[in-house]
Amino acid sequence: MARRMGDPVTVEDTTTRSEARLAPVAPRQRIATLDLIRGLAVLGILAVNADGFATTMSAYGSIDLWPFPNEGWTAIAKWTNDAFFHQKFIALFSMLFGVSIFLVGGERSDKPRGRLLRRRLFWLAVIALAHGLALWWGDVLLLYAWSGLFVMFARSWSPRRLVVVGLTLFGLFAALQILGPMTLSLAPPEKQAEIMAQMHPTPERTARVHADFADAAGSLAGAYRQNTAGWMALQIPSLLVFVFSTSGLMMVGMALYKTGFLTGARKAGVYVVVVVAGAAALAAVGWLTWQDAMAGAELMWAGGVEFLLNPIIGLAYASIVILVWKAGAAGLLSPLAAAGRMALTNYLAQSLIMTTIFYGGRGLGLMGQVDRPALWGIVVAVWIVQLIWSPLWLSRFSMGPMEWVWRCLTYGRMVPIRKAA
Repeated sequence: MARRMGDPVTVEDTTTRSEARLAPVAPRQRIATLDLIRGLAVLGILAVNADGFATTMSAYGSIDLWPFPNEGWTAIAKWTNDAFFHQKFIALFSMLFGVSIFLVGGERSDKPRGRLLRRRLFWLAVIALAHGLALWWGDVLLLYAWSGLFVMFARSWSPRRLVVVGLTLFGLFAALQILGPMTLSLAPPEKQAEIMAQMHPTPERTARVHADFADAAGSLAGAYRQNTAGWMALQIPSLLVFVFSTSGLMMVGMALYKTGFLTGARKAGVYVVVVVAGAAALAAVGWLTWQDAMAGAELMWAGGVEFLLNPIIGLAYASIVILVWKAGAAGLLSPLAAAGRMALTNYLAQSLIMTTIFYGGRGLGLMGQVDRPALWGIVVAVWIVQLIWSPLWLSRFSMGPMEWVWRCLTYGRMVPIRKAA
């Protein structure tokens, strides 16, 4: 019922009008560096996820269960991914999601924007469920929606508090990964031998994994049987365990935004220091991953060290992009920024493209048949396509198609997508 002249203005009226004034940020108001870093992250994530598209969850990340011998270019491709991509870009993406929580939700005292943020996270969870169950098991969006429910309560914290709490959450998770394997050295020799033997698959397990490949490649039902099994195996530990480290990274990202680091507002020297620190971390991670992928050494604690250093490397990558942008090369980087403005669309499109190649029934059914060097060729081809199509789409529209769907659901109304003439 419409309010009549002279009726008192209620809190509900004020809230409704406040929410009606909220709208997606206009393209000209976007923060250029955030789009650039987001574009870098979403492209890098594809390289990390490629193994999971080409094989089932039962073989993901394993050298022994990969369907081709780990030698020559196959081993080099594995090392390249582990050293330069694995966990670097997902850490960067997690930090950027923390920024978006603040940009959408504002301060905790802003109730209308807080409600908007909760709706945004709810609809992200719905999109995540559709993505994970209907497209690909390796979905990360559900973890982000879940982590965001906790991080949104911290969005009014000072940068210092965000960094302290965020690094504590992340650091404790990394420490467990380092100290846990180290305790193995205290076990009796026979127990150590037993545990080391369990790290290598038995012939029976290898046969089961190859049966999974055939199942996923053979039919649509088989593909989704394997997809559902992989989704269940990933999401349960993600929502119970990885939520802590992911929330920590989101808090760190929010702090880096508040201090101006991610917006490019700091002096160039700050970014140079981060690049140097990232290079040192990359050298350490490169050596550790070489021992695993190339030398065959089994350093069980190495994974925890890599996990601890990877966000530093990710921030170094971001710093390089910011330095190039600060040098006046925004035009050169515009395709990357466009990919970042359409990050959700591009992320979901990657899953659609890759599962069409590898799943049976609705695609080519190449599961378990593409080695890592050829897989890199597919990844680069998808990068090129997304760097071309993103600016073409945004030349006519103000946002990506999935970004538009998400915003319409979040705001509860149709929002404009076409650019004004």
